[in-house]
Amino acid sequence: MNKTLILVVEDDKPIRNLIVTTLKTHDYKYLVAENGSSAILEASSHNPDIVLLDLGLPDIEGVEVIKKIRTWSNMPIIVISARSEDTDKIEALDAGADDYITKPFSVEELLARIRVTQRRLTITQTDEQNKTSIFENGELKIDFMAGCTYLKGEELHLTPIEYKLLCILSRNVGKVLTHMYITQQIWGRCSDNDIASLRVFMATLRKKLEPEKNGVEYIQTHIGIGYRMLRIENNNIG
Repeated sequence: MNKTLILVVEDDKPIRNLIVTTLKTHDYKYLVAENGSSAILEASSHNPDIVLLDLGLPDIEGVEVIKKIRTWSNMPIIVISARSEDTDKIEALDAGADDYITKPFSVEELLARIRVTQRRLTITQTDEQNKTSIFENGELKIDFMAGCTYLKGEELHLTPIEYKLLCILSRNVGKVLTHMYITQQIWGRCSDNDIASLRVFMATLRKKLEPEKNGVEYIQTHIGIGYRMLRIENNNIG
């Protein structure tokens, strides 16, 4: 039996049954909640490793469930919703969701997102245990204590904003960070001008991290939403 405990929050019975059957087939432990109130109760009582959350619940909006959970826990939350508008995705991610899957979805996609979340959870827990000030991802290395960044062993010369951006992304590997979240972290506000500036800084940072056009991609753009730092496996380095 897989040790990962997943809380499924879904009021649509056919979809709930599909998710539960998928988890059961792949030996995941699971809990089920059919509304927001039950979801908050189950999350606080059992502290699941991952939450799969629908936004359109009968009693409480899914975004409010995310906000409630975030007042006391950083447990990964993957939204599964029929709402496909960027505004809905941004609202959920800004509230604290870690990922967003749009219905209809394939079983393979769901399992892949769960595996990615598990890997990030394992890495985060390992980092917490090691209490290290060194971050490594592929051939990228950040020494937080010294404030230095290295690529392929060579020091990268970053501006203060570029370095701060890189630190924010690296501390949230695998997680989509919205424009609003990043600009709030950098400048303490979010306006159209701030988002435009963010795009410029992200472009210059990318050129330094990814000097080769066909090289390793460290930063992934989510158009209209934000950015994500990808976890680079060693065997993906050419």
